Amino acid sequence: MSDYFLRLYKDSDYHVARDMFAQGLVEHTNIAFRHAIRQPQIWLPILVVLTLPALHLVSVTVSVLLVTAAVVALWFGSRHMYTSYIDYVLSDDMLDINKYYLQRDGYCFWVAESTGGEVIGTVAALPSSDHGGEKHLELKRLSVAKHHRGKGIGRVLCRALIDFARKRGCEAVVLSTTLPQRTATAMYEKLGFRQTHSFHPPGVLGKVLDFRFLVYQYDIPA
Repeated sequence: MSDYFLRLYKDSDYHVARDMFAQGLVEHTNIAFRHAIRQPQIWLPILVVLTLPALHLVSVTVSVLLVTAAVVALWFGSRHMYTSYIDYVLSDDMLDINKYYLQRDGYCFWVAESTGGEVIGTVAALPSSDHGGEKHLELKRLSVAKHHRGKGIGRVLCRALIDFARKRGCEAVVLSTTLPQRTATAMYEKLGFRQTHSFHPPGVLGKVLDFRFLVYQYDIPA
């Protein structure tokens, strides 16, 4: 017997849903940082700085300080990619979840609740804003509480959304996730989603860090 069930969002879930979303995203900072520091556009300049003492251009101390400052800046840059997005979402669709998702046709927001009354997962649906959006439903705000992961809750939430899309006559479910969210991408692929493309967010920082959004699509059988 399952120790949780799905239901529609209620206003009493507001703070838990927002906190779960924010905490789930910011966890990926270290993965994004490790990915970024392996990129040639990052480590090549660092190697150059480390060779400067051998050329008697700067002291070893200055070289180490420069590299340390660059690495720290890189970590904060990786974190900023997530925190800036979190701030945007919390002031946009998750500012008034009930109004945005439950009072509009084609939108919905579910939570997974444990039998003990704890909200342990969320997922949202809305019509896609991309080309073909009238027949495509977008999966958003999928989050599972850290201490409840590995129980299949994310898969159940995704399947509930896919079923919602099927009943509405949609042809596909689409979603975007970030490159460091490897557990999520593995789950999507096992569910039958396929990656269609990827893109960097606007601005130079995303390109420097190779911070990419991956776009997936699940085609609903006719």
